[in-house]
Amino acid sequence: MNILAHVTSNICEQFGIDFPLFAFSHCRDVVAAVTNAGGFGVLGATAYTPTQLDQELSWIDDAVGGKPYGVDLIVPAKFEGKGEKLSTDDLAQRIPQDYRDLVDELLTAHGIEPEPKRRLGSALLSGNTGHELLDVALTHPVKLIANALGVPPDYMMEAGREHGVRVAALVGAKEHAVKQVAAGVDLIVAQGTEAGGHCGEVSTLVVVPEVLAAIEEMGAATPVLAAGGIVTGRQMAGMVAMGAAGAWTGSVWLTTEEAETAPHTVAKMLAATSRDTVRSAGRTGKPSRQLVSDWTDAWTPNAGGHQPLPLPLQSMLCEPVIRRIDVLASQGHEGAQALATYFVGQGVGLMNKVKPAREVVREFIEDYLAAAERLNNSLPG
Repeated sequence: MNILAHVTSNICEQFGIDFPLFAFSHCRDVVAAVTNAGGFGVLGATAYTPTQLDQELSWIDDAVGGKPYGVDLIVPAKFEGKGEKLSTDDLAQRIPQDYRDLVDELLTAHGIEPEPKRRLGSALLSGNTGHELLDVALTHPVKLIANALGVPPDYMMEAGREHGVRVAALVGAKEHAVKQVAAGVDLIVAQGTEAGGHCGEVSTLVVVPEVLAAIEEMGAATPVLAAGGIVTGRQMAGMVAMGAAGAWTGSVWLTTEEAETAPHTVAKMLAATSRDTVRSAGRTGKPSRQLVSDWTDAWTPNAGGHQPLPLPLQSMLCEPVIRRIDVLASQGHEGAQALATYFVGQGVGLMNKVKPAREVVREFIEDYLAAAERLNNSLPG
C-alpha cells in the first residue's frame, strides 16, 4: 500500500480529482490542460475585467467538460487608498512625478525611448474589482475560490458558503494561518519564500510543518496544501509525508507549451539557476519573487536602488512599461533583455525544458510514486 495514499485521497475526493496537484496559472490553456490530466487548474483572474473573465471561464467550461477547476482572486487586506473609494485616476495622482521620471531614466539608460504620453496600468491590485470578479466566477461551475494577501473579505466567505464553493487562502507564516482558519476558510495554502510571486520570508520546509502544527493546536481539520519551489513530484511527496494534503504550484507551468510567458522570459527561465531570483517589491509594491534583472536591481533600496511605491501604485506605474520591455526583449533589444523579469520561484533551477502541461502532470505523478516507493522501502520489515 502507498503510505501516502491515505493522506491525499480525502482531498481528491473533496475536489473530484485524481491527483492532488493544484496548478495556478494566468493562462486558461494551462488550467484546462492540468484539470484534464487529473489535477486541479486554478485561473489567476485578477488581471481580467469582469467581461474578460466571463469569456475565459466560458472557454474553460467548454474545454474541461465538467471537470473541476478554480479561480484565484487577489483582494489585498492592505493597499493605498483602502476605504477611500478612490478611482483609478485618483490613485494615479498619488504617483509622484519623480517616480515617473525614474522609470523614464531607467528606460533611456537601456536604449529605450520613453513614450511621449505615459500609459498607467489599472488599479488591479487595489481590491476594488474583487466583488465584481467573484460575481462573474460564481456564474460558472468553479469548485474553489482562492485569495492571497490577507484574510478573504466577508463577501467572499459568504458567497462561498452560499454557493457551496470552497474558499482557500495563501499564507506565508503560521500566525497568518491561524487567522485564516479562525475566519473559516476551507483550505490553507502554506507558501514558502521559495515561491514565485508574492511570498513571505520563511522557507517551505519550515512553514508547512509550522502551519500544520498551529492548525492542529487549534483543534481544526483544515487541509493544507504545500507551496513554494515545488516543481517535482518528489518534492510534493516530501511535503505530503510531513502532513500536507497536496501541492499548490505555479512557476513550473510558466515554461509549458501552453503558457503565455513572453518568449525571451521563457529563455531566461530555462537558463536560470535557483540563485537567479530575488524577492523584490519593484513590480507590485509588495515583496514578490521574480527573475533578477536590471529592473529588480533598480528597485532594491539596500543595493543603491529606489524605494518602491505602495501597492497598487507601483504596479500602475510599472506594468505597462514591463509589458513593453517584454515585447522589445523578444525582438532582440539588448537593453530590454537586461531589464526583462517575471514572477518565478527558486524552483526555476529545475525547469530546463519546454514541455506540454499534461506531460508535467504525468512526470509529477511518476516522480511522486517513485518517492513514495523509496519511503516505503526505507521502513523496517
